[in-house]
Amino acid sequence: MISLRHLGASAPSTIRLHDDHRFRALLSPEDWGRLPVSIWRRFSKRLLDGATVVYVGEIDRAELSRAGFWFAQAARLIGGPLPTSASLGVPMIVAVTEDAASGGQIWTRICGRPHGFPQVIHSAKRFAGPTGLEEYLGWGLSMSLRVCVADGALVFHSAGYTFAFAGRRWPLPSWLTPGNLTVTHSDLGGGAFRFALEIVHPRFGRLIRQSATFRESAP
Repeated sequence: MISLRHLGASAPSTIRLHDDHRFRALLSPEDWGRLPVSIWRRFSKRLLDGATVVYVGEIDRAELSRAGFWFAQAARLIGGPLPTSASLGVPMIVAVTEDAASGGQIWTRICGRPHGFPQVIHSAKRFAGPTGLEEYLGWGLSMSLRVCVADGALVFHSAGYTFAFAGRRWPLPSWLTPGNLTVTHSDLGGGAFRFALEIVHPRFGRLIRQSATFRESAP
């Protein structure tokens, strides 16, 4: 079996980086200035179309309630965008690919499991929608995101879910969604950072909590 830790191949040296203002534009200059320089650099890195940057890490916290487990299983009908395991110490890889067609980024998350094949989660971050940023999950489903800064970390909060079909969009009722999602990107120093995910349902409480520490495979 090939370890996920060896899948984060270095990006070709011919890939050129551009200064990316897309995330910075979602915050006030004051809030952007409260972030560590390492986060500035990480979220100001724009690649050429089709180029990919790879982050390699390990899950250090994972909680999945009974309701969270069933929400994650139901979400497999639309491609499985939610973690389905609460395993600790397993490797995780995140690949971010520039997508010129949408003007956004394609995110691929590969999460190891103690047995069987790893879980693969695909989504696309698009700089569109009512908040200026949304995560497209597939099957016409999107989640709007609001961005803020808290305790020196970059925080993404869900701000509503929509379904698009035939050029029209409809907001999803709350009972069809997993609830409020929060993703926190915090710097750990020395080139390391933590990505933490939490989903809280208004009726069932916390469904999922997961965090992993990462390093870029080819800084």
